[in-house]
Amino acid sequence: MILEHAVLPVLPGQEADFEAAFGQARSIISSMPGFRGLALRRSLESPSHYLLLVEWDTVEDHTEGFRGSPQYDEWRALLHRFYDPFPVVEHFVDVPLGDLRA
Repeated sequence: MILEHAVLPVLPGQEADFEAAFGQARSIISSMPGFRGLALRRSLESPSHYLLLVEWDTVEDHTEGFRGSPQYDEWRALLHRFYDPFPVVEHFVDVPLGDLRA
């Protein structure tokens, strides 16, 4: 499993519109092959910043499948106008730590 991480810097004053648009966009991403789930969190310290975490089966499901699809054009039309600057997206994998009680 891959975890996509992006901090979304939404234009101040546009938070409510962004959240409404994200509500629509969620159905787009959740229909994609390899999608497992997502979480969207709003920062307490910087209320116009959001943390997006998306679980994918593989990094290619995100980078090639979703981003290369016509559905991504819909996602982009709904959400990209809210960002300044454009978010940096990174992908993470689990680190096996064994027994954490040690």
